[in-house]
Amino acid sequence: MPKAIVIGSGIAGLASALRIRKLGYEVDVFEKNSYPGGKLHAISQDGYRFDLGPSLFTMPQFVEEIYHLFKLDPTLYFQYSRKDTVCNYFWTDGSRFSVNADQDLFVKEAADFFDESETNIQAYLQRNRKKYELTAGIFLENSLHKLKTYLSVETIKAMLQLHSLDLMQSLNDLNTKNFRNPKIVQLFNRYATYNGSSPYQTPGIMSLIPHLEMHYGTFIPKGGMHRISMSLFELAKDQGICFHFNEKVDEIVVEDRKAKGINTLKTSYSADIVVSNMDIYPTYKHLLPGLKAPTKTLEQERSSSALIFYWGIKGTFKELDLHNIFFSDDYEEEFKAIFRDKTLSDDPTVYVNITAKYVPGDAPEGCENWFVMINAPGDYGQDWKALKEKARRLILEKLSACLKRAVEPLIVTEHVLDPVGIQENTSSYRGALYGAASNSRFAAFLRHPNFTRKVQNLYFCGGSVHPGGGIPLCLLSAKIVGDLVPDMNSNQEYA
Repeated sequence: MPKAIVIGSGIAGLASALRIRKLGYEVDVFEKNSYPGGKLHAISQDGYRFDLGPSLFTMPQFVEEIYHLFKLDPTLYFQYSRKDTVCNYFWTDGSRFSVNADQDLFVKEAADFFDESETNIQAYLQRNRKKYELTAGIFLENSLHKLKTYLSVETIKAMLQLHSLDLMQSLNDLNTKNFRNPKIVQLFNRYATYNGSSPYQTPGIMSLIPHLEMHYGTFIPKGGMHRISMSLFELAKDQGICFHFNEKVDEIVVEDRKAKGINTLKTSYSADIVVSNMDIYPTYKHLLPGLKAPTKTLEQERSSSALIFYWGIKGTFKELDLHNIFFSDDYEEEFKAIFRDKTLSDDPTVYVNITAKYVPGDAPEGCENWFVMINAPGDYGQDWKALKEKARRLILEKLSACLKRAVEPLIVTEHVLDPVGIQENTSSYRGALYGAASNSRFAAFLRHPNFTRKVQNLYFCGGSVHPGGGIPLCLLSAKIVGDLVPDMNSNQEYA
């Protein structure tokens, strides 16, 4: 049986390991931490459970697809429920709006709340759907760096309708042209943050992102977000995949332009193929020292990072749901601070996630577990101690004002994660959540491919390579790797 090594047990690493196992390989996964999941990890503290990483779950079909590969019922490992409310939005003037998961109801309620035309909102959502349907098969589900991707009916169809993709204007420009009310513009601008970008720079094609949330819905896994990674880990063990925790990889061994295995502090391991789920930057800088790095790719602007406060709250808030957004009064200035000035805004938008609303046991009775996040720049040597103190004060002021209730006296336990900690825990360069930012119309094409022509049998998956970050895209990157790796079960000639 041929051997495969996967470096890193993040969501894409787990999914890649399973797909490669299905292709007939003996698979070993190496992880520097003592646990699987990468950013999809969790902690328990003083009776409260917190998901540390991604908090939004969409498109569960990409998770279920992996179980179906092994002809298994996904519910044996993983269960979830669909949310009736997508997100609650709050503004400092006292305005509040909830996005209904029923798209027709959302259109009706949004038209009334924002004083916009129902027809106009519906048309905007339909155009977003069209963008996704035109591009998903090209830009998301296949390698952009293989000729066969472009020799297809889907590609020709998309090229003929290139004008409808809004590549030549920013997401903010697109939204301001479609809507009069600045609040609904801000609501749709927020989707740029789903890939760590600025709505004032990322192209209008990114308006397809709300389609993923508003059409497919948002979900909450039974047991919290951590169950996504843990369920795949359990499936991987059941399929005979071997995990090596607390074993950091020092080098990918390359001989005659072929990946031959890895070296760790403990020993060396040989393999027929190697997959890196590490951020592309440290993969080249630390694991491939003898290989000339793709300088332009590695020098791309990094995506935003995050500053997250995990608060155990003594009390409950009926006006809050699973996902809650408290908007900045000057959204453009907030993104200038992050991307131009590499600092935190004086008026940050605050995201509050509360899984205890739906996951029993995530907080003591009558209490809530708050995941409180603001967008942040990556780590460029800032004084994070001072920035965290300032951010904490500003966040508490905003939340207390909007909720009309003092929040700080209710905090009984706290854990904090900043860009420095994100980089240390997950090897994400500068703590960027999604690798490179998508602040240009060519960003998708500039991402590192899932393979390299310089080294045979070496593949890449995860948020820093094509097609990008976020749980669905990480799972799609694993799917692309699975398509690239030779299938030993079909007696395909190994190359």
